[in-house]
Amino acid sequence: MPTEADVLESIRSIARTELELERPVQPGDDLLADLGLDSLGLTILAVGLENRFRVKLSQEDAVGLRTVADLTRLVVRRSEAAA
Repeated sequence: MPTEADVLESIRSIARTELELERPVQPGDDLLADLGLDSLGLTILAVGLENRFRVKLSQEDAVGLRTVADLTRLVVRRSEAAA
């Protein structure tokens, strides 16, 4: 079962390697405003997390997601539900 720290580290890794983000990613960062992610960037991040944690994230999940912390908690919840 992944912890929030595990998920956060994966988000940071995907942001660095796949999205080529230069700045450090913090839990309070807004996915759009602070990280500058567009729909493609969000999709790359979601697919990376789905593959890493074997969870499924849907369009409905995206509603209400604003920050890195929101996304982290969602992935942890999905992992717990799948277990």
